[in-house]
Amino acid sequence: MSLNTLSGRFALLTGIFVLLAELLIVFPSISNFRLYALESRLERAQIASLALLATDESLASDLESELLENAEVFNVVLRRNDIRQLVLSSPIPGPIAATYDLREQPFWTAIHDAIVQIATPENRVIRVIGAPVKQAGQLIEITMDTATLRHDMIDYGLRMLLISAAFAIITAILLNIVAQRMLLVPIRRVINHMTAYANAPEDARSIITPTARLSELNEAEVALAAMQKTVTSALKQKARLAQLGQAVARISHDLRNILTTAQLFADRLEASEDPAVRRAAPKLVNSITRAINLCETTLAFGKAEEPSPILSRFNLAALVSEVVEAESMNSGASEDGAEVEFLTDVAPNVMIRADRDQLNRVLSNLVRNARQAIQGTRKPGTIEISGGEDDAEWWIRVGDTGPGLPAKAREFLFQPFSGGSRKGGTGLGLAIAADLVRNHGGKLELLRTDEEGTEFRLALPRELAGIQVQEPALTL
Repeated sequence: MSLNTLSGRFALLTGIFVLLAELLIVFPSISNFRLYALESRLERAQIASLALLATDESLASDLESELLENAEVFNVVLRRNDIRQLVLSSPIPGPIAATYDLREQPFWTAIHDAIVQIATPENRVIRVIGAPVKQAGQLIEITMDTATLRHDMIDYGLRMLLISAAFAIITAILLNIVAQRMLLVPIRRVINHMTAYANAPEDARSIITPTARLSELNEAEVALAAMQKTVTSALKQKARLAQLGQAVARISHDLRNILTTAQLFADRLEASEDPAVRRAAPKLVNSITRAINLCETTLAFGKAEEPSPILSRFNLAALVSEVVEAESMNSGASEDGAEVEFLTDVAPNVMIRADRDQLNRVLSNLVRNARQAIQGTRKPGTIEISGGEDDAEWWIRVGDTGPGLPAKAREFLFQPFSGGSRKGGTGLGLAIAADLVRNHGGKLELLRTDEEGTEFRLALPRELAGIQVQEPALTL
């Protein structure tokens, strides 16, 4: 059993904790053994003193020595009727090192005295005071050495430790068996299900069925089953969407070719001699152009991902001017009759670090959406583009005086194919713009939208986070 496994560490810790618990029992047991041994000495000394008290005469010295030797003491003092009397005596081999009164000894003091007794290897002479049995006096006092008592205490302690170790091992084994059945086996079952699920996440048969009896493990299995069902459903939906996306891409590609051919024929209608045909031709061309743009945008979004930005320094005012010029031409070509005025407020010395082509696409999408929103009202409007910088970031604001975004567009603002800001829109423009800004480590957010217009804010950080900088010559 390895200590790197849960079962191995559980068994080791169980043994250690049980052994510590047994140690807490061993020391009080040794203390009780010491007190019992001292009380036994007092009883034997009292019995030895009865010989003298019964005869009321002095004993022979050899008999007195034998009585003291059997009681394992040097002398016996008995107090009766407030008179202290040396009943039995023999030479004491040394000074008295300590006195212990067994009549009033607290629990913790007894344990401390027992530990000191074991920790002191040299033989000492001690005085022990206790109460006589059968109320045969007021107190009895003996003197004795500690060698035999210490040896008996050590022998008793070792036997207790061996018994405690045996109990600790047996307890650890039993607890480990119980832990294996109650915890480790269910955990291994969960791990096996997770491994099988990881190998085939689309296979619904690998989803775990909660069977654990313990509430905590059952909750874990229920949560795992719910997660697996969610992931499996998401993977299946993703696979279906991927197949649908491939089909849409093929359809968009073929449809774009068909519409391109139709556009060529529609251009020739403008040369028709029929006035009605000439009036209808531009609208037909615009409709076909919008359809071609939708196909191209769908194909572009269907790519795996946008390329990583190639950063360079360029003049922000020049880029904004270029975007405004392109959108102004589209605004002038519109037949909706709504005039759109472009206002810019960008300092001429602001040099920004970004991918110029991608930022052009972002701004073009924002400005085009604003222009189309204003033209949809068939009323004049204004688009304002401002930009600047501070110590943390470069920022660009694009606002318009259009009608504001509808509720559905605000709810799914940056999600593709979730409804655009105008009738017939797909929402791909904002989704692509948000992705491009995120690739720069920045953020595109909606500041406001109401009946007075809409305003977006684009922020690009000055600090780069894992983006490789490529800085060619400055672009104006």
